[in-house]
Amino acid sequence: MARGGDNEWMSISDMMAGLMMVFMLMAIGFMWQTQQEKQAISDIAVAYDESRTALNRALIAEFSSDLPRWDAEILPDNTVRFREPDVLFDVNSATIKTGFQAILDDFFPRYIAILAREEFQSEVAEIRIEGHTSSDWQGASDPGEVYIKNAKLSQDRSFSVLDYVFKLQSDRRESRDWLVSVLRANGLSYAVPVLQENGLEDTERSRRVEFRVLTRTEDKIYRILQQAGDAA
Repeated sequence: MARGGDNEWMSISDMMAGLMMVFMLMAIGFMWQTQQEKQAISDIAVAYDESRTALNRALIAEFSSDLPRWDAEILPDNTVRFREPDVLFDVNSATIKTGFQAILDDFFPRYIAILAREEFQSEVAEIRIEGHTSSDWQGASDPGEVYIKNAKLSQDRSFSVLDYVFKLQSDRRESRDWLVSVLRANGLSYAVPVLQENGLEDTERSRRVEFRVLTRTEDKIYRILQQAGDAA
């Protein structure tokens, strides 16, 4: 009887050891897969940073001498910000002023020529023309009304700029077809104000137009995570 009990105990022990081995292999497999995902995301992040830095250098090399007279700046994320409201539009108007038209005539073809370079174009997911306002609206006191009026104005302004610059490229079919796929107009009302050092809104600088590039990095990371979820 003792021997039979020993055999039964050994069988249970062997079974438990086998299960532990299975769980350990599963854990190792999961850790390996997770490490692969982390490495893939890390590689994408490094490539993105290198591309962002290279684009920043290219934009600054092209436009550094023009920025002061345009009252524009290039932000670290490669957003090109036109920040002189008196040059851009009249108050409560979406009609581009003559001075801003002249700036766009000079700026946009050169800007697109840079983004269309082989090393940048494949990474461009969107070129966003963003219209921004301050949180003011003369004659309106209700916050909801102020927001809606500024949302419409900022959208109308961003679309006016899109319409104008798109026509600048309309006789270049290859450039035009690419712009159809990536060029967008976004009105953001006063959702993203420019702040002073004391944290308060700079109402003048908040009234601006920006050209912002969105890359395909986010899509690549999302696909890696989605594949990981499907595999699990």
